[in-house]
Amino acid sequence: MFDFSLMIEKVMQYQSQIVESIGETFLMVGISVVAAVLLGLPVGTLLFLCGKGQLYENRTISTVLNGAVNIIRSFPFLLLVVFMIPLTRLIVGTAIGTLAASVPLAVVSIALYARLVEQSLLEIPRGVIEAALSMGATKFEIVYKFLFVEARSGLLLGLTTSTISFISYSTVMGVVGGGGVGDFAIRYGYQRFETELMVAIIIIMIVLVQLVHYTGSLISRWLDKR
Repeated sequence: MFDFSLMIEKVMQYQSQIVESIGETFLMVGISVVAAVLLGLPVGTLLFLCGKGQLYENRTISTVLNGAVNIIRSFPFLLLVVFMIPLTRLIVGTAIGTLAASVPLAVVSIALYARLVEQSLLEIPRGVIEAALSMGATKFEIVYKFLFVEARSGLLLGLTTSTISFISYSTVMGVVGGGGVGDFAIRYGYQRFETELMVAIIIIMIVLVQLVHYTGSLISRWLDKR
């Protein structure tokens, strides 16, 4: 029978390790979110702009970017982590640890968010671009003053969804020594047969994901002026 009092006792016993593992998870997810915004947003925007009938229609760029995004998104994550070990070592000097785990996470984050950005921009009525062109807006202004403004709610929802995926991926990194909550759950919960501790970690992750989802949805509704 499950003992809740024992679970609380275990959480208090490993309090410092839990806090440290959560901090490592925040670091991995934070780096992924930054990569998604700084690189995923431009890539997704370029995917949209180079598509058929768009402002910068370019079949070659569209095919290359679509192919890269699709390959990364369809790649099994653990295999991608192993495949990227040489590149990870080149960038951070090691293939083990929280920073090393952030490299494949960042790559996945760029591809995931890029596709969501493209989808958000595709939902914008064609009339918005036509109205911007009729007002003499430059292509740069169309993107930043019209498209991004019109799609801001969808872009934030996409980032929220992506962040939740990043949290899920970060727990998997524990399998390859990436640190974080997943690593803690494996070493202290699974390998030591501490069921109560495993349940506590699962509850913490559920609460974290719900907070991210609620906050993102709340801000998205506030931004949606349509």
